[in-house]
Amino acid sequence: MNRPNDWRTKPTDRFVLKWIKVNLSARITPGLARIGWLRPWMMTVCSAGLGTAAGVVFALGYGWPAGLIAAIAQVFDGVDGQLARLTSQQSRAGAFLDSALDRYADGAMVLGMIIYLLRLSLDLPLWLILALGALALIGSNLVSYTAARAGELQIALGKPTLASKGTRSSVMILGALGSAFWPPLPFVALSYLAIHPNLAVLARIIRVYKKDGVS
Repeated sequence: MNRPNDWRTKPTDRFVLKWIKVNLSARITPGLARIGWLRPWMMTVCSAGLGTAAGVVFALGYGWPAGLIAAIAQVFDGVDGQLARLTSQQSRAGAFLDSALDRYADGAMVLGMIIYLLRLSLDLPLWLILALGALALIGSNLVSYTAARAGELQIALGKPTLASKGTRSSVMILGALGSAFWPPLPFVALSYLAIHPNLAVLARIIRVYKKDGVS
């Protein structure tokens, strides 16, 4: 449980993302907080830039370097919010920027994974990789969108989903890093992204209609 004065995490942080922030990001943030000119939005842009770069590197066919860059981006993704809380620079604009740029970084990584798999010339039909890629992009975005929309409409979605951003990012990172030992491993990660997030969104839709839907 978060302490009220715990700058390391937000109340909405769950599972993998919380672990990353507490055990990795929080080791960096205090030192950065001593740099007077550094602003949280700078870390947000830095993290998104690294995440997008990881997608580009992935698309060029370099799996494990992409995973390494994405892992660094994930750690820095927790730093911006920590820096804002630690230095009392929280703002709605900063939170909005962070959410928006996260979608670009996540999308770049998924696209990079798709192109990597296409370049790998696997013995799989083209339509399958493209279909899984499309579902991965749609499902990943909808997990975040449905959570934001439910909050706006004051709809309770129940327990946090295991298909959260931290889990999705970790799956992509592990898939990319593991490609050094088995190049087709990102296909497993893409399959997960195509299935689990969409099932989580479907479960949310069913839950909302069972509770608030018009019969």
